[in-house]
Amino acid sequence: MITTNDNWQITNHTYLTTALAKVRQRLIEHADPDLLDTEEIELRENFPENPISDTEASALERICTIFNLSDFERDLLLLCAGVELDATFPVLCAAASGDEQRNYPTLGLAVAVLEGVHWSGLTIARSLRRWRLIEVAAGGGMTNSPLRIDERILDYLMGVQHLDQRLSGFVELVQIFDDLVDSHWQIVDKMIAAWSVKINDLIALPVLQLCGNEIASKRPIAAMVCDGLGLNLYAIAAHSVPTTPSDLNQFKLLWEREVALGSSALLIECDDLEAADTARDAAISHLCEWLRSPVLIATADRRRARLRPSLAFDIERPTTTEQYQVWEAALGTAVQSLNGQVDALVSNFNLSVPVIEAACSQARMQWEQGETSANTIDFSHLIWDTCRAQARPKLDDLAQRIDCIAGWNDLVLPEAQLQVLRDVAAHVKQRANVYGRWGFGGKSNRGLGISALFAGGSGTGKTMAAEVLARELRLDLYRIDLSAVISKYIGETEKNLRRVFDAAELGGVILLFDEADALFGKRTEVKDSHDRHSNVEVSYLLQRMESYRGLSVLTTNIKSSLDQAFLRRLRFIVQFPFPDANQRAEIWRRVFPKATPTEGLDAEKLAQLNVAGGNIRNIALNAAFLASDAGEVVTMQHLLQATKNEYVKLERPLTDAEVRGWV
Repeated sequence: MITTNDNWQITNHTYLTTALAKVRQRLIEHADPDLLDTEEIELRENFPENPISDTEASALERICTIFNLSDFERDLLLLCAGVELDATFPVLCAAASGDEQRNYPTLGLAVAVLEGVHWSGLTIARSLRRWRLIEVAAGGGMTNSPLRIDERILDYLMGVQHLDQRLSGFVELVQIFDDLVDSHWQIVDKMIAAWSVKINDLIALPVLQLCGNEIASKRPIAAMVCDGLGLNLYAIAAHSVPTTPSDLNQFKLLWEREVALGSSALLIECDDLEAADTARDAAISHLCEWLRSPVLIATADRRRARLRPSLAFDIERPTTTEQYQVWEAALGTAVQSLNGQVDALVSNFNLSVPVIEAACSQARMQWEQGETSANTIDFSHLIWDTCRAQARPKLDDLAQRIDCIAGWNDLVLPEAQLQVLRDVAAHVKQRANVYGRWGFGGKSNRGLGISALFAGGSGTGKTMAAEVLARELRLDLYRIDLSAVISKYIGETEKNLRRVFDAAELGGVILLFDEADALFGKRTEVKDSHDRHSNVEVSYLLQRMESYRGLSVLTTNIKSSLDQAFLRRLRFIVQFPFPDANQRAEIWRRVFPKATPTEGLDAEKLAQLNVAGGNIRNIALNAAFLASDAGEVVTMQHLLQATKNEYVKLERPLTDAEVRGWV
């Protein structure tokens, strides 16, 4: 069946062929009029002026209208096209030029052959050269230099629509993604309304900024805005934007020509643009200000516009209710396998629609593969672990991920401290129920984050406690050294902290901030700008901790050095005491794995050693290596040698009382 598009292609081909024949006749007339036959004369006399309806103009007519070509410029373009499409054109060009070597069109030939001649047709100010519809080869002067039609324009004349190959290395077509949540559809409607009024005034059309850290939803939103306005959306990554003036100008010209030919819009994606890349930032600003095209820009922070209007829209992740609906839709019947765990997923992970759907698809595939094997796979665990993996790529570059293998049995603490840690775990587990169903989340946006301070000397179990919580909650634990985050440059500390929290917002993460003393010491009286900014840094971190959806933990060796105003804003404070003799004995009983061969170990005598749990673990590990190297089981003798080594490292004297009766 021949479609409307097929009919247009047939008619467009006929019109182009007829137009080329008209130019060919002029070449023949100039070369040798006797070569004209009766059919060609009739063709010229009956040349159709409007073979295609006004609503479906031919490609040639469209180009003439878009670029405002005169009759002479149109025929010159056809002359160049004919050389590429009709084998007789090169022969006729040579004959008309009187030189068999000149089998190509030139301006001199066009002036001699075509009607309505004006020399300005090939000036840089006119459309043929300004828009690079034809190229002038080097050498031979303006009148004798070979002319060639641009390949993209030639294909367009033949009815073949495609992106210019010179742009394909910079931009990519964005696919339609209409599975948006309601809050995102509302943004789409606002953006369409902002563009609808001035869609034909490209330089006055405002730049639409998609702001925030919800990167995954920006393309789908932009795609639906353009789809609603009948535009093709192409995206260019910030690192692909040319920075040299010549390359930038060529990109700008080719893209503006593409917009004219194909009704397209450009999405500039600069969420990951490095602040130090000032040259690229300047190039992006230039495009936003001067590109005659519908422009959208995906950016973490709002960009300042100077000349061109700009509208900013904050793109947030789907709401809790929307995420719940997306999870149920993506899981389908498999939701029954989660045994009501969707609440926990929504509570611990803050994911966009594409990420949720990808996680479900990946987990379902692994589950189906597992069902056919000898292994039994828990589908809820697959979903959970897949979600955890989503946050890792961003955080792995900013913090240290700790492999959590410690369990509750590895913690030796007073019961009061253990109970607080259990309460911390309960708050994380029940977050969705209390904040959501029970309504506490609607009371205030502040203080919804779960924060804790672990205070105690080195080796008393602060990091291990965080590991235990992460393992209990099946979350990843990332350690951030605050002493390394703090910068002497004003504003840099907040930027460093923001990168960490923004990366962690996908969820599934416990943030462990070590060395809190470096930033959270007692706030001093403001005497200069640096004191004032130190307080700003503290306030910023507190604010981010309070709004963070997950659990954030701070550690300090000296709780007394922290400001009481800061302590009041933390939900939990756990004091890790130095272990007494009974606790040290218990640590010694638990420190060796069951598979470790031991003989004659006396936990009570080992507890005489006045060290913290971290040192006990170091001594036990070193003793195991000593015994293994000697081909023996671990004995008190190996522990004595390992203890001496540890005390040398601690720069402490080992007293006789501590090792009395060991060997």
